[in-house]
Amino acid sequence: MTAEPTLLPHVLALDDDASIRQLVSDYLVANDLRVTTVATGRELDAAMERETFDLVVLDLRLQGEDGMQIARRLREASAIPILMLTGLAEEADRVMGLELGADDYLTKPFSPRELLARIRALLRRARNQATVADAIARVRAYRFGNWELNVGLRKLKSAEGRTVDLTNGEFSLLAAFVSSPQRILSRDQLLELSRLHNAEVYDRSIDVQILRLRRKIEPDPAHPQFIKTERGAGYLFDAAVDAVR
Repeated sequence: MTAEPTLLPHVLALDDDASIRQLVSDYLVANDLRVTTVATGRELDAAMERETFDLVVLDLRLQGEDGMQIARRLREASAIPILMLTGLAEEADRVMGLELGADDYLTKPFSPRELLARIRALLRRARNQATVADAIARVRAYRFGNWELNVGLRKLKSAEGRTVDLTNGEFSLLAAFVSSPQRILSRDQLLELSRLHNAEVYDRSIDVQILRLRRKIEPDPAHPQFIKTERGAGYLFDAAVDAVR
């Protein structure tokens, strides 16, 4: 039996030097990361509207663009980790970038091995800082099994890139489950959590919504591995869930 594909951490790298983009992409992909590279701030914005990213590698010295403005815009929009790339002599850029909310920096020319080490450290820090309390309010996406649920875009995508359509009620229930994994949730608790996602879910419809969800995400809906029924108590989402902030 072949293992199901899993969603690796996704890095977005912005650099206007094509050789740097290729170096970053080749090395990180070879070390089990997904990578999207872009050359401009406009391309970065378009990529973030389409996909969920775990970390941004940002060159502050761009031709015709202000990398500081891009860093400021990223930080105002989300808590995504930002790793800056700066020149050896650009101490002022590093200080300003850190004051704007960047998480770390690396000076050019850099070692791909050090870049990878710093990215992994930032990803670990982001995972450790994520809590159930702020997940519902601030998380951009949840990953479980070979699925990714993008909260902002309200899209469910498989590791193979297949998008599954969800009704508002199905999305809200799934968001409620993944924000509280490995916990038995009663119908009342599911209703309360669903309201945080602007749900139109009612007690009498929960069983029907869950049946439909199982048909969409379970390999075998008759024997669910994710959404399990706890008789007399409610439902349990039995999966490891990663929160992407």
